[in-house]
Amino acid sequence: MSDIRDAIIIGSGPAGYTAAIYLARAGYQPLVIAGVLTPGGQLVNTTEVENFPGFPEGVLGPDLMDRMREQAEKFGTMIEYDDVTSVDFSDTTPGAIKTLHTDGGNEYQARTVIVATGSEPRKLGVPGEKEFSGRGVSYCATCDGFFFRDKPIVVVGGGDSAMEEADFLSRFGSSVTIVHRRDEFRASRIMIERVQQNSKIELAMNSVVDEIHGDDANGATEVVLRDVVSGEKRTIPANGVFVAIGHMPQTAFLNGALDLAADGTVIVDGGSTRTSVPGVFAAGDNADSVYRQAISAAGMGCRAALDAQAYLVEAE
Repeated sequence: MSDIRDAIIIGSGPAGYTAAIYLARAGYQPLVIAGVLTPGGQLVNTTEVENFPGFPEGVLGPDLMDRMREQAEKFGTMIEYDDVTSVDFSDTTPGAIKTLHTDGGNEYQARTVIVATGSEPRKLGVPGEKEFSGRGVSYCATCDGFFFRDKPIVVVGGGDSAMEEADFLSRFGSSVTIVHRRDEFRASRIMIERVQQNSKIELAMNSVVDEIHGDDANGATEVVLRDVVSGEKRTIPANGVFVAIGHMPQTAFLNGALDLAADGTVIVDGGSTRTSVPGVFAAGDNADSVYRQAISAAGMGCRAALDAQAYLVEAE
């Protein structure tokens, strides 16, 4: 595709769609390359979102992302469900054209690019995780919880996501055990209190998952826990193992085209969304290693759109 666009947004989470809304309302007709497997970002795998402003009764994550997408399209955003596999930002002179290549074999060019690809689940890296992925091991409670009705479930993690998943999974499983490597959670108080008051949830503190066992017929059947203080090991039944230990920024496809921090997030200039390449901006979890919230991602998407608009105006 040889048309040079004013703006292309890579990613379709809160940051990407918010940036699209702002740029579309400004008349730039942005293109969102939304991804194939998970358009809408992490929120499409989330149950009820209670802390996004404007929804006092809460809103389902997929519904929120559908509404963002519809709003972006209403103002003229175009959406392609494809994955960007490589970029060419080699010409760093102001006003230079940026080139993107996708898994579908398309080439796109734009005057500005906003990288809003978010992050992906972090893996445990233990024996059995890969072997039983999709057969007991999961990274999405809302996607797979139903399959473990009346079966023992383990949730690994200590943040809000782990608490939320454990509470949600308690609707299905015969029991839910939260495994956390420390003696206290890092989750918010309200989420901790919620799981503590849930009679179906047990806590395994100062513990890590060492191995995941199972078989071809049943998938995952048990996990081996190790106490990080005493070193003692014990085995507990687990047909479902839900991993909620954080996420990694999805920036590998950039292949060095932008400056990245040690954790893989895109480095931006101060409070702006400007990256190391003029005309390329970053927003959302792929550029935020601190807050990682839907509302902060949306706000950053707004800032990226305004930064991109200022760049385009200056280049005219």
